[in-house]
Amino acid sequence: MLPILDEYHLFLKLEKSLSENTIAAYESDLQKLMSYLNDSHTEIEKASTEVLRDFIIDISTLGIHPRSQARILSSIKSFYHFLIYKNVLDNDPTLLLESPKIGLRLPEVLSLNEIDAIVAAIDLSKPEGQRNKCIIEVLYGSGLRVSELIHLQLSKMYLDEGYMLVDGKGSKQRLVPLSPQALKQINLWKIDRNMLDVKKGSEDVVFLNRRGTKLTRDMIFKIVKELALLAGIRKNVSPHTFRHSFATHLLENGANLRAIQQLLGHESITTTELYTHMDVHYLRQTVLDCHPFYKNKQD
Repeated sequence: MLPILDEYHLFLKLEKSLSENTIAAYESDLQKLMSYLNDSHTEIEKASTEVLRDFIIDISTLGIHPRSQARILSSIKSFYHFLIYKNVLDNDPTLLLESPKIGLRLPEVLSLNEIDAIVAAIDLSKPEGQRNKCIIEVLYGSGLRVSELIHLQLSKMYLDEGYMLVDGKGSKQRLVPLSPQALKQINLWKIDRNMLDVKKGSEDVVFLNRRGTKLTRDMIFKIVKELALLAGIRKNVSPHTFRHSFATHLLENGANLRAIQQLLGHESITTTELYTHMDVHYLRQTVLDCHPFYKNKQD
């Protein structure tokens, strides 16, 4: 019989269909609890609600952000739900544990002028210039996660139809439309890509480094950070900023929330609804411009 932690790993992978990154995060959080329990000589299956509450209080005193505290607690609850599911425990000791209040965190958003400035900062005379321009166009034009971007495959790019098949979270696939500008940049990048010495195993990868292998998440972050700096943008810009900007600009221009949910690959509409809180000034102006009471007053 497998140890319980190995069983839990297989449960997350096979039954919950979570990605390796998500599983690693769950297990890392669980290790924090196990380290705490080892110091008090308590087995994880025998930890009481009081002991688990002490652990949550303990990590809160370490200066860990409330959002990270909530994530750790969520991971712990998931494990104890698994123990109930496997009949290892009869009662859930996490049932009365409360998450810290984390408030609403509004994502950073770039204006169209700022996005144009980032694109203009790309030096197309450099070997990686066209690739980087294509990356920005796809990030902003399609709202991809960075993990989805680095795993894009040529065999799943249907350029004649204007779509690409994206492998999202939990191995869920979705069709994402490509804008005319993104299509243009992809075709230009493919010319440069064909000049690379593509290494074995990377033949189907869309975005490659100069050595002909797949780009990493860290490299995409580095590219975006450097371009934002060159463009003189002081905001905290990351690849995810383009995803937020994509969703916000669609919403501001009248896109249906359900359509944005599909494009982003959100499992729940609740996640997408975050964008309805993004820009209070825009929402106020929408009311002034569109509500008949205020519209009549302005006329």
